[in-house]
Formats: sequence, C-alpha cells, structure tokens
Amino acid sequence: MKKQFAFLCTLLLVCSNLIHAQKSSNKPPNIIVIFSDDHTQQTISAYGKSLMQTPNIDRIANEGMIAKNTFVTNSICAPSRAVLLTGKYNHINGLKDNGPRRFFDGNQQQVQKLLKQKEYQTAWIGKWHLQTLPSGFDFFRILPDQGQYFQPNFINMPNDTTSYKGYTTNLITEFSTNWLDKRDTSKPFFLVVGEKATHRNWMPDVEDLGAFDNIDFPYPANFMDTYNGREAARLQDMTVDKTMVLQDDLKINVNWDKVGPGMFARLDPTQKAAYKKYYTEISKQYESVKNDSAALLKFKFERYLKDYLATAKSLDRGIGNILDYLAKNKLDQNTVVIYASDQGFYMGEHGWFDKRFMYEESLRTPFVMRYPGQIKPGTQLQEMIVNIDFAPTILNIAGIQTPSDMQGKSFLPLVAKTTPAAKKSFAATWRKSMYYHYYEYPQPHHVAPHFGVRTTRYKLIRFYGPHNNLELFDLQKDPTEMNNLINDPSYASIITELKKELKDLMVHYQDLDALAIWNTTESTMQDMPK
Repeated sequence: MKKQFAFLCTLLLVCSNLIHAQKSSNKPPNIIVIFSDDHTQQTISAYGKSLMQTPNIDRIANEGMIAKNTFVTNSICAPSRAVLLTGKYNHINGLKDNGPRRFFDGNQQQVQKLLKQKEYQTAWIGKWHLQTLPSGFDFFRILPDQGQYFQPNFINMPNDTTSYKGYTTNLITEFSTNWLDKRDTSKPFFLVVGEKATHRNWMPDVEDLGAFDNIDFPYPANFMDTYNGREAARLQDMTVDKTMVLQDDLKINVNWDKVGPGMFARLDPTQKAAYKKYYTEISKQYESVKNDSAALLKFKFERYLKDYLATAKSLDRGIGNILDYLAKNKLDQNTVVIYASDQGFYMGEHGWFDKRFMYEESLRTPFVMRYPGQIKPGTQLQEMIVNIDFAPTILNIAGIQTPSDMQGKSFLPLVAKTTPAAKKSFAATWRKSMYYHYYEYPQPHHVAPHFGVRTTRYKLIRFYGPHNNLELFDLQKDPTEMNNLINDPSYASIITELKKELKDLMVHYQDLDALAIWNTTESTMQDMPK
C-alpha cells in the first residue's frame, strides 16, 4: 500500500510539472502517431541485429528515444488499434479479435475525443480496421478492412468510398501531408498515420522489387523447432513451410494474362508488367527447387523475407517524407512524432510467420518517439512499456490528466526532462510485470487462446480452449523460448510466485473471464498433461 501511495505521489508531481510546462508555454505540441501493421523489431535497425536498414525510423529514435521493452496486450491487428484509442484491455474496450463480426463501440471514451476537448484538430488517415467508422475525429480517410496495396479504395468521411491510383503507402503519406497543408493552423493537431505495410501479402512498391535479392538470409536459430513440450505451438497453422500460399503469398506461377479478382487484378498495366517480369523469374527459381524439400523450404523462407523487407522499405521511405515535410514547414520543433506497430511478427522464428502467440517476437512491438525540448536525443528506455500506456502518454504530452478508467499509465516522466531524483523515484515504482490475453481461435491459424504474465526474466502462459497447458520460460537462460520448464522441480517456487502474479494481474485489470477459467481449473492443472 505504501509503494502504491508513493507511486501516486510521484506520478502526480511529475505529470503536474509537465502539464504546468505545457500551460506556461501556451503552445501545446502537435502529435503525429505513425502506426504500422505487423512491423517487427527484427527488421528495424535502431533495435540492432536487424535484417535491414531503416534510416528514417532510426532518425526518430536517434533524435528522441527508443523503448527497448514495449509489449502488446493481445498480438493481433484490430484489437491493438482499439487499445491505442482507449488505453484499455480488449475485454474492457470490447474488441477481442479480428473476426468478421467484430464491433468497436465508437461511443466510448477515446484519446482523440479527449484531445478535441483541448482544442486539438484530429485526423486518422490510412488503415483503421475496426469495422465501425471512426468517431470523434475532425477528418478521416481510411482503408476498408485490410485495404489493398495498389489502386486502393479509401472511405472518406462521412462515408464515401473512392478508388485512388497509386501505391497505398505512398498515398497514405500524400494524404497525410495534404491534410497538414489544409488544417486549421490556429490549433494544435493530432494525426494518426495508419500504415497498411507490412501486412500480408507483402506486395512491394514497383521500385523496391528485388531490393534484397543479393542477400542470403540465414534461418533463425530455432527455425527447425519441433515444439517439444509445447502442444499449442505444435498444432498451430502458421508455418513458412506448410501455410504459405504459393501464389498469393510468394507470387509463384501467377497467370499474369488472366488474373482473377483480388490483389493482382488491382495492378495497373505498368505495375503489372513490372510484377510479371520480376515474379516470372522468381517462378523459374521455384521450378528448379520444388522437388527438393530442403531447397524448397529455404526458397520459401527467402522469398517471404525479401518481399516483407521490400514492403518495409517503402514504409520507412514514407516516414522519411513525413519527417522532411515537418522540417520544411518548420513544424518539427513543436511536433511529437511517435512510430509504433500494432504488434510484432515472426520472421521465421519457430518456423513461423504471423503473430498471436505470447512468445517474444510477436509480444514485442517497436516504439520510438521524438519530442524536441523534452526528450534528450539518444534516450533509451529499458522499463517495461505496454500498449495500454500509449493513450495516457499521448494525453500527458497534451497536458491532459489520464482518466481514472484508463488502464495504462503515461511513461513520459521516464523519458522527459525532469529532476534525476523524480525520474529515479518514478522508475522505482514502474511495473515489473505485464499481462497478456489472446482470444482468436480456431481461424485463421489455429493458435489456442491463452493468457499469461511476463516479468523481466520469466514468462508463464496458460493455454485454454483446445488445450489446458501451462508453459514456463526462463528468458535469461532461454531467450528463444524452446524449453518449457513447467515440470522442472527446481522452478517450483518461481512457478508459485508467477501464478500469484498472474492472478493478481487478472484481478487488477478486471479480466473476469480469464479469472473464471483460472479459478475453475487451477486446482486440477497439476493432473493435466503439460
């Protein structure tokens, strides 16, 4: 209780100082959130040991801060966007999965509505993915559902669908800067740039075709994972080997002269000619290896990475164009720029693509932020950040107190200019564990629903539905999560502590469904197969 009181006192003091600074300057900062899809830390050079260079995302990190331990509450697209808007877990904001009947209640409290009360002009441009139309924005132009990479449709407010010529990433950048040109310059602005990239089916811009063809990417160390002791992992359907679709995912043996309705049909003649030329050569490579199982698997892995990274290349370029626009129009010194993704993604780890599991590659998400005058360039944040913290932090930047019903906390005091003593005190009371809950089953990838707790060293996962399993990982000794320690007697005391922490988090975040599952089965879990 004393620790909670100390934390609240420190939080109120630091946030009060930041809000006072905003009021005294009388110039609330503009805020841009660039929110991508399925873009993972392994492909961002600011995070080190990257599969590619991302100079413009790195630019935000170098001129501001990089959060090294940012996690999501539910590693899937639409629910993550709902968390961004509400600062609440999905069992509270009502959107738990990507199912076709998903519904996001736009009447609930959202970050843009609170910013509008502070006289911010607000807009969302690009991928939205919440089925219901945006509410509480001054402007929106959104992709229907997942959207298309070429000649996409956009829904313009209030509800008018128009087709636009071009590549989606470039169009989203163009629409965003056009809105900035036409905004009410007497008001601060809040703009979310919702990128479609790098979502499946990884269709690069024409100029980026083959950008990584001269690189031989080695398999991740655990690519050939056999999933020993991890039943849910064994029974998923998201492997590069068996789940990848030759034509749609890898663009192999497409009949370019008679493409049916779908993604290839949206290419204009020039784009289609470039795609046909490039992927016809790739299809020849496929024909040469298709009867050799080992060579075919390596081919699929390489093609997946090369298309994904080529798609990410245009994403990074678009971010650079937005940064250049801000500098050219003298907006860069009073505009906070945040880059984040809705979750991480597997780049062959465990033999997979996609996300969903609570394992590190999809649980982690990138987060970098530039805040001139408040965040020292080159700042590295090691504390554990969760995406429920994004909305409270945005509100804190705008000088708005976090509503009591938001479940996240502003981490701005951890990185913004304040006294070392205040920052140290705030960090001492920051979270030491995070809670996760994934729901979507069985389609599309047969990943069993699960919830769990992650601390700085350990991870405990509880699968339910088709499986009733517990998994424990010692991330210090086993960072690739290959060894389930749940039956190791030397970890018995750790398991007891983690179970208590997991239950405490379920209670704290009011996840009553998970709590019911836990309470019903925990007494018999020791008798169940692991």
